[in-house]
Amino acid sequence: MHCPFCSHEETKVIDSRLAGEGRQIRRRRQCLDCNERFTTFESAELVMPRLIKNDNSRQPFDESKLRNSMTRALEKRPVPSDELEQAIGRLVHRLRTMGEREVPSRLVGELVMEELHELDEVGYVRFASVYRRFQDITEFEEEIKRLQRISETAASREQMSLLPELLGKKNK
Repeated sequence: MHCPFCSHEETKVIDSRLAGEGRQIRRRRQCLDCNERFTTFESAELVMPRLIKNDNSRQPFDESKLRNSMTRALEKRPVPSDELEQAIGRLVHRLRTMGEREVPSRLVGELVMEELHELDEVGYVRFASVYRRFQDITEFEEEIKRLQRISETAASREQMSLLPELLGKKNK
């Protein structure tokens, strides 16, 4: 590591610790020539897959585009920014761990919709309307009805899971 102050080639590590939720190592260094101290961050360089667009063109994955589209879908919604960042982190992690060099952009869109569905249903519908290119109000209605069916199914499962507990208490 070259010293950023005098460009000397030799530095020593004074302190190392984890940073960035354990995804980085923060190192305090000292130049062996000018004795100035500075901090470096070390992280694994994992290659993101390239996206295969609908017209079969390829382009590099762009996390800022992902963040912008999700932020736009959640604009003026009560979703904390840290929850959005966690969702983006999960999405990026899933793409990295697939081990594929190229993935269809449609897959990324579906993963975004899964994350938005968990964060905020209005944001999900906003994103879906652009992503699926809704042409009229009936397509919005169909998507909202589908969401309602999913919510009702999830609610009935939660109620059913409480039933054995309640029955067990009555039998005692």
